[in-house]
Order: sequence, then C-alpha cells, then structure tokens
Amino acid sequence: MPAFTRVLARLRALRRPRVPGRPRVPGRPRVPGRPRVLARLRDARDAHPAAVRTLRRTVHVLAAVLVVAALLMPNNAPGLTAERFTRIPGEAIIGAVLLLALPRRPRIVVAALYGASLGVLTVLNLLDIGFKEYLGRGFNLVLDWGLLDDAQSYIEDSMGHAAAVGAAVGAVLLTLLLVVVMALATVRLGNLLARHRAHATRGALIAGTVWITCTALGVQIAGVPVASDLAADAVKGQTKRVVETLRDEAAFAKEARSDTFGATPPGQLVPDLRGKDVVFAFIESYGRSALEDPLIAPGVTDTLDTRTAALARAGYRARSGWLTSATYGGSSWLGHSTALSGLWIDNQQRYRTATNSDRLTLTKAFRKTGAWDTVGIMPGVQKAWPEAKWYGLDKVYDAFELGYRGPKFSWSTMPDQYALEAFERLEHGRKRDRPLMSEVILTSSHQPWAPLPEMVDWEDLGDGSLFDAIEKAGKESSDVVADSTQSREEYGKSVQYSVTSLTEWLERYGTDDTVLVFLGDHQPIARVSGHGANRDVPVTVVAKDPKVLEKIEDWNWTEGLRPAKDAPVWKMDAFRDRFLAAYGSVPHPTGN
Repeated sequence: MPAFTRVLARLRALRRPRVPGRPRVPGRPRVPGRPRVLARLRDARDAHPAAVRTLRRTVHVLAAVLVVAALLMPNNAPGLTAERFTRIPGEAIIGAVLLLALPRRPRIVVAALYGASLGVLTVLNLLDIGFKEYLGRGFNLVLDWGLLDDAQSYIEDSMGHAAAVGAAVGAVLLTLLLVVVMALATVRLGNLLARHRAHATRGALIAGTVWITCTALGVQIAGVPVASDLAADAVKGQTKRVVETLRDEAAFAKEARSDTFGATPPGQLVPDLRGKDVVFAFIESYGRSALEDPLIAPGVTDTLDTRTAALARAGYRARSGWLTSATYGGSSWLGHSTALSGLWIDNQQRYRTATNSDRLTLTKAFRKTGAWDTVGIMPGVQKAWPEAKWYGLDKVYDAFELGYRGPKFSWSTMPDQYALEAFERLEHGRKRDRPLMSEVILTSSHQPWAPLPEMVDWEDLGDGSLFDAIEKAGKESSDVVADSTQSREEYGKSVQYSVTSLTEWLERYGTDDTVLVFLGDHQPIARVSGHGANRDVPVTVVAKDPKVLEKIEDWNWTEGLRPAKDAPVWKMDAFRDRFLAAYGSVPHPTGN
C-alpha cells in the first residue's frame, strides 16, 4: 500500500501546477537553467505590467488583422484596394463559432489547420494575381507547377542568376512563413476567444446577424458589398478549375482525333501554293494593343504604314485581319500550336495531348505533300524540342545553331534581324530542287523589352558581335519592368523593330514566289495591354503573285500591313482550316 500511495501522490503532483517553495516530486527530471529563465521572464513581466499588456494586445490585433486580410484578399491586382479590406468576412464568423464550441486540445488543432489552410489559400491568391497579370488567367493547381520553372528561367535570362535564385528562395520562404504565421495567428485568436467565451459568443452572434442582414439586403459601401465570402469563392473557384481540367483531358483527346483534313491525300493539300516559298512567322507579343494603345500605337502604325509602302514599291501586296489568341501575356507555344493545328490549345495539358497526337498541323501539311522542304528557325529554343516532328519540320535551327556570337538581349537570345539573316544564309538563300516552307519565331519583342536591339546594315551583321555595343548602351530591364509607362514605350519600340526586320528581309531577299504569313502569338502582359484587354493579334499575308491574295479575297481583310479596327476577327484555331481551304485543300475527315 505505501508504494501505491506514493504513485498516486506523484500523479497528483504532475496534474497540479507547482507552487513556489513546495519540494520537487522525486523522480521528476530537472531541466538545467529553466527555472532561472522563467523566473527572469516573470520578473520582467511583473516589473512592466502595462508594457506586457500593450504588447499582448498588439499581437492580438496583428493576428486578427492578418487573418481578416487573408480572408478578404482578392485574387486579382485591380481588387487590391483599401475598401475591399473593410468588409465582414463570413468565414471569420463561422471559424469563431467553431472554435468557441470546441474544448481546448481540439480547438488548438482545428485553429492551426484553419490558419495553415488560410496561408495556403493566400499563396494561391498571390499565384492567381501573378498569373492574371502575366497570362491573363488564374493559376491551375493541376497544370501550372511546371510554369514556375519557366518563370525562374525567365528571371534568370532577364535579370541574372542571382536574381533568379533570390526570387526562388524568397518565394519558398514566403510560402512557409505565410502558412506558419497564419497558423500561429489563428491559434492565438482561438485561445483569446476561449478566455472571453461569453463576450466572444455575443460578438459572433451579432456579427453573424449583421452579415446575414447585409447579404439579404445587398448592403454596399462605396459600391463594395459589406458582407464577404471571398475565401469561400476562392476555394470554390480553385476546385472548379481542377475538376474542369480533369474532365477536359479525355474530351480534348477525342477532339484532337477528329480532323477535317486528317485523311486528305498529299496531292490534294495546298495545290494552289505549289512552287511557292511559304514562310509562317510569329512575332512575339504582337497584339492589338500595339495598334490601338494611345501611347504605343503612333509609332507602330507609322512603321506598318511605312513598311506597307516600301513593300508596295518592291511589288508586294498585303492583306491583314485579326485572330483571337488562345493565350495571353506568355506561353507563346500555345499560340503557335493553336494557329497551326486548328485546335484550341490554351493550357499545357492540351498542348501535351495535341503534340502527342497525329493531328495534321499546317506546317506538316506542306511536308506531307512531298513538294516542299520544311525548316524551323527557333532562336528561342535552348533545349531538346521533340515537337519538331509534330510540326513536320525536316530541320530545326535552335539558339545554338544559327552561328550567333553576340550578346543576349534580356530573354531574347539574338536580334530578329540576325536570326532572319541566318535563315537566309543557312536555308532560304540556298539553291534547292523544291520550294521551302519555313516556320520562323521572332523573339526580340519578348518582355521585358530592355535592352532592345537596333537595326544595322544587313551587310555588317557578320556573327552578331557588333550588337555588343548596342546591348551595353541599352536600358536596364529592371528599370523598365518597374515602370508601366516605360514598359509600354519599349514594347512599342520592340514591335517596330521586329516588323521592320521581317519586312526588310522580305524586301531584300524575297522573290516573285515568296509568300509571307506573319502574326502575333498573343497580347503583351497586363502591365502593357491593360487589365481586361482582349486577346486579339494581327495576322497578315504578303505576296507578289496577285493570285495568292485573290484566293483570300472573301476573307474581307484590310489591304496593307495594318488591319482596320473593324476587320474580321476569327478565333485562332479557325486559321488552319480556312488557310488550307483557301488554297485548294480538299477535306477528308478522320473520325473519332
């Protein structure tokens, strides 16, 4: 019995707080230094009670502000205004009621999970803001993780390795900090509610009543609803996006197998272009904003009109219209593949599905005929590119195969003028037994639009080393990125440079049998094109042979390089079929 009594005494001692002066329970481990540290903290607290109370209340307020701000945070940049953070979040009321109803340990666990989830939601909202600024759409939890690597590569190409590493480390630390701090904040608020249960219960009841009343009556202040359920809407939006993405994969694979020209015999593909050298050129970020923005348009439209006149003097005529791109601000490969495949490819999953299919791309149609050699000029490609087979290209020249020895211009590996001169030297200017179909990607108008190349004498291009001085004299990309007005100005200059390079190449090296089709891949980012901008890009067909333009007379496009504001607008995925049909291709569909 004495032994049993001693055990009970020890258990009771473990459950009771130790009273100063009471002997330690035998067998309890002693933590070296802990009593002394705790005693000092107690002494400091007792010596400055007012300061301690102030600090505690300040931390409570900061925790509440942090949680409420996270619950009210929008997922788009225009929504980041002061009045958006003066609303009543319904999720906060529900969270308070739930924590008040739970005992201590479950309350701490639930509060920590609630806060961590809120931290994750904040990260997703920040990703949404970034993606909407740069790509015109929200972040896709299923598809877009790979694009974060592309973003890091873009930062490295534009601002250097140190900036890219710093951005990556900063993003990881910010994510962890948000999750941890938000969890600590909700645990603290949960404990505060428990200590003042009666007052907190009345407050939650009053807040809930006000929230329901404001929701029912649609009460607004300065045009903003008082009652908010933004966090719930954000979760609902992310969930819907994931579900739609998963459902879309099978549906799109079926769509890709159904091809109007998939079974067309080689002899019935583009017969009206036989004997022509056909060039499909994409100009990076060449969008409607370049022709209509009041700051950008004067220089760009003047360049288009000047180059129209110059080409006319050389015997060329042009027709121009609009296409609505499948992408915005970036992911140029989605625009390229949409225009050339006749499929609406607006995400990476669709791109993978399409490029792994037997879909007949517009460029592959020329190869299928056996009447053309096919080549790709890809100065932006810096790694293996298996998609060349899907595009039907016999030979692809990437950034390392064009002989360039000059400097990079931010993301762009080489100036467009040099890439076109290399194209002429390596392929277009060579004597050959059959005509050439080429896909050319021009990159000088890629963001951040600093520093920019300048036109030089074509005879002086050499290996591109003369661009060293031009690159060094150019603006710093960090200065342009930080200034919206400068971004718009430099973007406009980059488009002028790309258009001039391409049309001067045509004027210099084109023949009576050259047909040039050039278009933009997407609009520039929102910092340049503006929030809510459309996705339209110009598209132009240029040729000397009048029969080439006669074939597209019924398209009602504008004469010249500059499409009229009211010129026809097609979705970009309609271009392939319209082009094939215009030049005599006979549909032979493949089934599902």
